[in-house]
Amino acid sequence: MKYLAILFAIVALSESITRIPLQRGKKGRDTLKEKNLLESFLEEHPYDIGTKYQPISNAAQVAGEPLLNFLDTEYYGTVYIGTPPQAFTVVFDTGSSNLWVPSTYCSDAPCQNHPRFDPSQSSTFQNTQQTMSIEYGTGSMDGILGYDTVTVSDITVTNQEFALSSSEPGAFFTYVKFDGILGLGYHAIAVSDVTPVFDNMVDEGLVQENLFSVYLGGGGTGSMITFGGIDESYYTGSINWIPVTQQGYWQIGLDSILVNGQAIACSGGCQAIVDTGTSLLAGSPSDISNLQNAIGATPGQYGQYDINCGNLGNMPDVVFVINGIQFPLTPAAYTLEQSQGECHSGFQVTSGDLWILGDVFIRQYYSIFDRANNQVGLAKAV
Repeated sequence: MKYLAILFAIVALSESITRIPLQRGKKGRDTLKEKNLLESFLEEHPYDIGTKYQPISNAAQVAGEPLLNFLDTEYYGTVYIGTPPQAFTVVFDTGSSNLWVPSTYCSDAPCQNHPRFDPSQSSTFQNTQQTMSIEYGTGSMDGILGYDTVTVSDITVTNQEFALSSSEPGAFFTYVKFDGILGLGYHAIAVSDVTPVFDNMVDEGLVQENLFSVYLGGGGTGSMITFGGIDESYYTGSINWIPVTQQGYWQIGLDSILVNGQAIACSGGCQAIVDTGTSLLAGSPSDISNLQNAIGATPGQYGQYDINCGNLGNMPDVVFVINGIQFPLTPAAYTLEQSQGECHSGFQVTSGDLWILGDVFIRQYYSIFDRANNQVGLAKAV
């Protein structure tokens, strides 16, 4: 279930945030990142990056946005909306297609706990008066659609349609570290037929290539989303290209999932989505049960499965066979070590028909989302 793993982490772990040193970047942010000053600068001067480092022209470019990492469960970066720009942290989510942030229209607890976009303070905001709703696996929002200038890294999109939340029911969004979500799926799954941010980047000729790529670091390494290009410093070996089977989510076909050479799940093939907005790796109840048994995980609290931290050396790899290529996950890759030496399985049950290759998978494989050719590229992450 989307974002469920984040909720588990909030319940089971402390509230302290893990801020990752950000060393790889592009364009105007390089100097600050090299001196390890980017995060503190963003906190002290939330608008300066959005104004000083906007592109001089709309020339097509490659632009990287560094991502903060909260306990390997949330990866999020900063966007700027309006004139003058108002700063928000968002999950760059390949499993949805809308941009939304909290707004002054909302008085729910999640909105009170995060920065809120104030349309009255933006000279470029246009209100459509149209309402919309989005349901996630965990959490939901209702909002009002409007248009404004949106800046991501060094790329500025004018007249971007987005949602200003008017209600965020329940407690879930209260406790997450990010403010909103920027969807990077296909236009076909956008709520209210909103044109996604990346589509507008392409349509306005703002990126060099019609693709973006994602590197998710674990532990103490930096993370990055790159718009308009591929960063060779984030992977080793060759890129394996997998065709998109349906243009909504970034959906691909799996051949099988192997443990010790035997098909333990997805026997005969199945469909999966590559989803940066889901923390874990999810499948059907029967397949996940088979996997948990095969790796020796046992039921624990909050729907998680427990793993003996001292037993990783005796556990098997889980191998995803995709388009004839094997993509193994080692025990260290699919095991989440949490507070006080507790370890949990990175596999979870989803209520849908699709497997979800979430952050547990993407941390191991640099992921390229190629809209020009409707394919996903996977390469071994460094």
